[in-house]
Amino acid sequence: MSSVYPVSRPRRLRRTPALRSLFQETEVQLSSLVLPIFVEEEVSDYVPVSAMPGVVRIPEARLAFEIERYAKAGIQFVMTFGISHHLDEAGSDTWHENGLVARMARICKETVPEMIVMSDTCFCEYTTHGHCGVVHDNGVDNDATLVNLGRQAVVVARAGADFIAPSAAMDGQVQAIRAALDGAGFTDTAIMAYSTKFASAFYGPFREAGGTALKGNRKSYQMNPMNRREAIRESLLDEQEGADALMVKPAGAFLDTIRDIREATHLPLAAYQVSGEYAMIKFAAAAGAIDERQIVRETLGAIKRAGADIILSYFAMDIAEQGF
Repeated sequence: MSSVYPVSRPRRLRRTPALRSLFQETEVQLSSLVLPIFVEEEVSDYVPVSAMPGVVRIPEARLAFEIERYAKAGIQFVMTFGISHHLDEAGSDTWHENGLVARMARICKETVPEMIVMSDTCFCEYTTHGHCGVVHDNGVDNDATLVNLGRQAVVVARAGADFIAPSAAMDGQVQAIRAALDGAGFTDTAIMAYSTKFASAFYGPFREAGGTALKGNRKSYQMNPMNRREAIRESLLDEQEGADALMVKPAGAFLDTIRDIREATHLPLAAYQVSGEYAMIKFAAAAGAIDERQIVRETLGAIKRAGADIILSYFAMDIAEQGF
């Protein structure tokens, strides 16, 4: 054979669909996807989220119906976010036994007991100021917020949640929640920490979906998106505090961080494909600029390839019903 022709021909393994499937290195399966859902109390109709086409706020009265629908489609995991009509300065509805946070978990588990329920544990959707904790003159009071996070965690664990998912970005929150859970006898309730949570512009559409009335910003307690080493440190601190799983949020713009943390820990690692990532794909597809199904496949594949074991994505139900 002439030396002008290559000896190694990677194209041999791409020749047919069957070969391409056989040698595909990364798989994204429904069993690794978590569907985030928004549940609103005291409304009778679904409320479309204009910034997130296809996403709605579910009326609490319809939550059981939706959980059954998700389960029939093959969804096994949900993350619950509540839109409360009972706001105050502290978000106290979250630590009431019959508050919205507890009711969401209870409805999900009573409707489909095998559904794994992850309860977003924070205060931004339950406070008048929209911050993630107790606000004093100098900003959010970290340690006062820890006490309230523990109270919320115990209430939602008692309601049946499988995972507490603290997203408040308070220092020491995992340790405080673990102590509160263990002290109340919930030693088997797991913690999926939002361990590396950036103060990101990609959260924009979530503000409408979650109904948060944020005053100011969260840059004093969420991470600077420009910091790589600090991102690793944040997650390793949560591991030391007793987290059962870690998370990077957002996902798509922080694939390097996902890889860094994957290499630094043996804990399960989640990544959250957030509202802004979802919205960009949806609006670009609606404009005819991209093929939505292919882009979803590629973006989720990139998150998996970077090292995430679990992906939270608003596309999970689309995938369950339509595949890639």
